[in-house]
Amino acid sequence: MRTHASAVVIGGGVIGCSILYHLAKAGWTDAVLLERSELTSGSTWHAAANIHGLHDSTNISRLQHYTMQLYKDLEAETGQSCGVFQPGSLYLAQTEDREAQLRLQEAKARRYGMNFHEVSRDEAERLHPLVDYTGVRCIMFEPDGGNVDPSGVTNAYAVGARQRGAEIHRFTPVTATEQQPDGTWIVRTEKGDIRTPWVVNAAGLWAREVGAMAGLTLPLMPTEHQYFVTETIPEIAAMERRLPSVADRDGEYYLRQEGKGLLVGAYERDMRFWAEEGTPPGFGHELFADDLERIEENMLRAIDRVPVVGTAGIKRVINGPMIWSPDAAVLFGPVPELSGYFCACGMIPGFSQSGGVGRLAAEWMVEGEPSLDLFAWDVARFGAWAGKAFTKARVADQYAHRFKIHFPGEEREAGRPVRLRPVHAMQAGMGAKFGLNYGWEHPLFFDETVQDSAGFARQPWWDAVGRECRMLRGRAGIIDISNFAKYRVAGPGAEDWLNALFANRMPREVGRSCLTPLIGKRGGVAGDFTVTRLGPEEFWVLGGGAAERFHQRFFRAVPLPEGTTFESLTEATCGFNVAGPEARNLLTRLTNADLSNEAFPFFRSARITVAGVEVVAIRVSFTGDLGWELHCAEGDQVALYTALLEAGRALGAGPVGSRALMSLRLEKGYCSWGRDYSPEYWPQESGLAGLIRRDKEFLNKDAWLRIEANAPREEMVLLEIDATTADASGSEPIFLPDGTPVGQVSSGGYGHTVGKSLALAYLKVGRVAPGETVHVAILGRPHSARRLAEPPFDPSGLRLRDLQPAREPAE
Repeated sequence: MRTHASAVVIGGGVIGCSILYHLAKAGWTDAVLLERSELTSGSTWHAAANIHGLHDSTNISRLQHYTMQLYKDLEAETGQSCGVFQPGSLYLAQTEDREAQLRLQEAKARRYGMNFHEVSRDEAERLHPLVDYTGVRCIMFEPDGGNVDPSGVTNAYAVGARQRGAEIHRFTPVTATEQQPDGTWIVRTEKGDIRTPWVVNAAGLWAREVGAMAGLTLPLMPTEHQYFVTETIPEIAAMERRLPSVADRDGEYYLRQEGKGLLVGAYERDMRFWAEEGTPPGFGHELFADDLERIEENMLRAIDRVPVVGTAGIKRVINGPMIWSPDAAVLFGPVPELSGYFCACGMIPGFSQSGGVGRLAAEWMVEGEPSLDLFAWDVARFGAWAGKAFTKARVADQYAHRFKIHFPGEEREAGRPVRLRPVHAMQAGMGAKFGLNYGWEHPLFFDETVQDSAGFARQPWWDAVGRECRMLRGRAGIIDISNFAKYRVAGPGAEDWLNALFANRMPREVGRSCLTPLIGKRGGVAGDFTVTRLGPEEFWVLGGGAAERFHQRFFRAVPLPEGTTFESLTEATCGFNVAGPEARNLLTRLTNADLSNEAFPFFRSARITVAGVEVVAIRVSFTGDLGWELHCAEGDQVALYTALLEAGRALGAGPVGSRALMSLRLEKGYCSWGRDYSPEYWPQESGLAGLIRRDKEFLNKDAWLRIEANAPREEMVLLEIDATTADASGSEPIFLPDGTPVGQVSSGGYGHTVGKSLALAYLKVGRVAPGETVHVAILGRPHSARRLAEPPFDPSGLRLRDLQPAREPAE
């Protein structure tokens, strides 16, 4: 066994073997995999191993298609069969929402050249004559869908890795992972130790235990999961071809051919946890006792759809463990607090995604950053707040609603609340409905008569959000921005450190602020921040709250100068944005500070007192209107909020939620990181190149210089869409009128005060001029849209700078 390796992968399931293969393929041929037992032990060996290409996430769809093609390449490369069967998959929609989901996926498939299309009932009956299509309103077909052999795929990865020089050691449990002072690791086993710069936790059912060796508590929880295989079915035995699988997600089961019978699996409501306190060390290829009564309702729906299931005998039942994250997506990527520790844990559709996970893991470790933005998989999306109770509640919800549609902006209640601000009870008393942002409850909208809901079409709360928007544009609104990430950098090296981190030059005068991008390893936009100088040696930095842990990787990459401190203020401080044409009038009732344009111009900051509360005030607003951000100590939040609401009441102002804020920023064409800004896009594509100062050094400047002169591949634009019942939300494909793919929406919604359905989008450069028409596939159906030459609200920024009188917003 080697004593040194570029990476040590812990876990010999399909994910660990894929990562080892891709690392070796990327040139790390000395990588080592350690498996406590046999390869495939744990969850891999008993998986149903279905494969499919389509996913609600465009990037995940691209990775799943890569995985499906890779299996054929692996067979040719290694000579090891992956047991690939690709008779296709039929996707059935019984509801209007499911049809909309499938049609949107079909539009994405056209955008990216994937094979997924609608078929008639006659064609579906020819493809799968055993299915009763009664009540089905839409049928899609994916010709490449099917299944693979779990052991065959895992061993093909293993053979491919060994052929390139990587080592695999079975029956070699890891006993310790110890980080050294230089940041490298020693991985200890009874057969010897290995020193490595990278530890990869791909330990599956044992990921929690392996993580604990490094001091990590991973939000994972195992459950039982059952499927059964029928005896031979005469109708199938008589066929000369293999039947396509059936994805009847409204029926909450999955079904495919296995041998000459059928395999049927379900995610039942009456789910069962397993090994809550830890996976037994001796567990490996065991199964649990059958408990088909739990999935009886799902089975009956499968029998209604495919009647031969009800007459076939059951050959065997598989009831085995799976391990889940709180949102059923893999915990993926380097742990921000530990250099050289990579997670790839909690993968559910492992055989659809194994190749993509392995490829991106290798890119991340070898090249410093993956080629696709997959923040939805990033381990950094959860923090210490995602404890056992939250994880357990969310896993129960995810399992029981495995096939439920995840609507845009949907908020699920399971496991909440976790983190509350002092004003939460006040806001609830005013009818606030809350969302979750990095564990924090934050108001979505305020209305005592309307409940939150989710769907593809405009929801009942749409009018409530519109009222808040019009109130703010016409008078003023008070927005809780406490979930923004806030940091304080202080000391003699604060300015130098920030300049070495961010691409823009830091403000040199006290009271001035700047916007700045953070550049990723490939030259893309890894973040956007507001930085304000509060003193000669003190700066505040504000960024996206959901990305706080994600950004720690970048902050840690630049050493702090001696005597300089960096601290997160997110938990200790709260904030409100007072915005709208009456914002100044509202605040002057509560402060003696001079808020005039002359004394407090746009994008300036100062420490002032508002209603007796010390705040950091920054004249800026994401609404695009006149406004101030006010940041206070958490203990002062109730007093400040009470005073702001009381002063606002006299002016016809009141509380405004985050959904209104998202509408208002679209009217101004303001972009949001994680929606519109991404490491995948270059600054010159996102409109941020003008904020980069090439006459100074900054993090990943070399990456920026490599792509600085490149012509933009796509450009960020604002679209007005002809939509009446549903708006774009993000990822909708965009086509020219002749059907040529030309781009995709990054975020969208309705601009209530301009009376327009709007979307920010990336379009291929030079293909669509301002005023020209494109088709946006909202719910998969083409909707005419026009590229706007300027934002529909205050395009010259006069309202923002308070240089013109307020005007009444559109009704």
